[in-house]
Amino acid sequence: MPTLVTEKNTGDELGALLGFLDAQRGGVRRAVLGLTEEQAGARPSASAMSLAGLLKHLVQVEHNWVERARGDEPEISREEAVKRFEAGWHPDADETVPVLLARWEEVAAETERFARSVPMERVFALPEAPWFPKDAQVSTRWLLLHLIEETARHAGHADIIRETIDGKTAFELVAEAGA
Repeated sequence: MPTLVTEKNTGDELGALLGFLDAQRGGVRRAVLGLTEEQAGARPSASAMSLAGLLKHLVQVEHNWVERARGDEPEISREEAVKRFEAGWHPDADETVPVLLARWEEVAAETERFARSVPMERVFALPEAPWFPKDAQVSTRWLLLHLIEETARHAGHADIIRETIDGKTAFELVAEAGA
């Protein structure tokens, strides 16, 4: 299981940010440990969120932000963006937890490759959205902080959902995994 402090992420800002991001990913990964696909797809709270849906959403969000930062984001209509966002919460039948976790590993590796290939001060345009200032630009540093924030928020959701499913807490899951 990833930890906040490894030889790879000590001593510099970029390594620390990547370490914190991976630690938050670890919280979500632990939340799905040992669950059946049915349990991972359950929606045990008033929310429409499931652990599998959270996992798919986080994979999609991280991938899309890195695409945007690289300048590779495809041009799509606002309607299509909303449609993709909503679909991003609902895994298809072939998007099992192991498939989504493997995809997330690929996306995480791409995030790290990108972040290590550009200066932290490199900027890119934010998407047009009511919650972002018009014509705003942000840095690679902002991107990593945003991904940490997004992943941490949903790691908290994942904790609550998992505990609702079978009563297991993150501490118990870490102990069981031997991490």
